[in-house]
Amino acid sequence: MKSPTHFLIITHVAHVRFQGKYWGYGPYVKEMNLWARNVASVTLLAPLSSKKAPDPIDLPYECSTLRFVQVESFELTSLRSSLTALFFLPSIFFKTWKEIKKSDHVHLRCPGNMGLIGALIQVLFPSKHKTAKYASNWDPASQQPFTYRLQKKILASQALSKNMRVLTYGDWDSSNQNLVPFFTASYSEKDKKAVKPRQLSLDQKIRLIYVGGLQKAKNPLLSIRVCQKLLENHVEAELNLYGQGPEMEKLLDFVEKNNLSNNVILHGNVNSEELMKAYQNSHFLIFVSESEGWPKVVAESMFWACLPITSPVSCVPGMLGDESRGDLVLNSEDMIFDIICRYVEEPEKYYQKAQSARDWSQKYTLERFEHEIQNLLKN
Repeated sequence: MKSPTHFLIITHVAHVRFQGKYWGYGPYVKEMNLWARNVASVTLLAPLSSKKAPDPIDLPYECSTLRFVQVESFELTSLRSSLTALFFLPSIFFKTWKEIKKSDHVHLRCPGNMGLIGALIQVLFPSKHKTAKYASNWDPASQQPFTYRLQKKILASQALSKNMRVLTYGDWDSSNQNLVPFFTASYSEKDKKAVKPRQLSLDQKIRLIYVGGLQKAKNPLLSIRVCQKLLENHVEAELNLYGQGPEMEKLLDFVEKNNLSNNVILHGNVNSEELMKAYQNSHFLIFVSESEGWPKVVAESMFWACLPITSPVSCVPGMLGDESRGDLVLNSEDMIFDIICRYVEEPEKYYQKAQSARDWSQKYTLERFEHEIQNLLKN
């Protein structure tokens, strides 16, 4: 089968119109540009933000044939937001049905409100070729909102979702032909460097990094508490946090009240080049999130020989090779503190693990990712 001519993306990601282009969350757009490069034309069904300019982390679509179809952004998180959504839903359902009907290949970004609507309506088009990127945790045992579980149930059903390939992080059911274990990538073959793990000793400052949304479920405060505990135990340490989110003010307040301003720096969102340098300058990533799919920040830190200390959710244990390429922890600064101290006492073990992490992660490049996308579009 040849690559599709009319490729439809259905996503909840809010986009910004700026300088004649559509911009969106950088890691997502970077991936979608790879899909777009292998099709003749792209239609994007998504909300449009009222912002005047993109954030530093945002990127533009690199597709000359892009056609944008705007839908209203909506939420189902409260009674009030659900009632408001009822006003927009008929129009959103009609637009989604209309665009799926015109397309050759439907690509759903899940989980999300638009992903749910797309998952429901694609049932009416069993002959259409479809892919769904499930960017969260597919683990059936994980606690997730009802709408997430509903999307998973529809997408996994071989009776409801025909000609569907659901890209999941981890191999959860090899007997289900709809499910395709997948990965994601941030860096190109040309980005590969023989970067070495940083020297680790009590004579040098231990450099920690947190990357991700500043949300309670991602536990950015835990990263700060780890740095605080190191300092209280006379271990020179520094933590750089990258990302935005609702916890920002709370974190800044904690840093100020605990006199950590010289050692804990919140940078907000930055571009990929700045983040790349930050990884290369850090010993440890401290990222103990409660729910992830394939956490890009873990794979990115590993790419640059920055050892991840992270939570055992989704496919993360596999990414870390059962702790041969990093450490799996619970939400405990004491536990993380002990791990870092052990590495300081055994720097050779740290070096070996960080090197293994780098070698594993550098196998998952954008070139390999695009090759897998090409196979999906032709099957």
